[in-house]
Amino acid sequence: MPKMKTKSSAKKRFKITGTGKVLAGPGKKRHNLSARSQKAKRTNRGSQTLTPMDAITVKQWLPYGLS
Repeated sequence: MPKMKTKSSAKKRFKITGTGKVLAGPGKKRHNLSARSQKAKRTNRGSQTLTPMDAITVKQWLPYGLS
């Protein structure tokens, strides 16, 4: 059986923690920031944990995890 391929976009955008949670950077931080409040921009800093259903999808894209 051949190896499965990892989605290149997923390995650039997500990180898997030691407990198996999936971290992702928040969206809507690139342009048109003047339309967003300062509080919304501030709470979007750093990484956010994905929901369990989204985490299942991302883990399918990363069959061997991230190393």
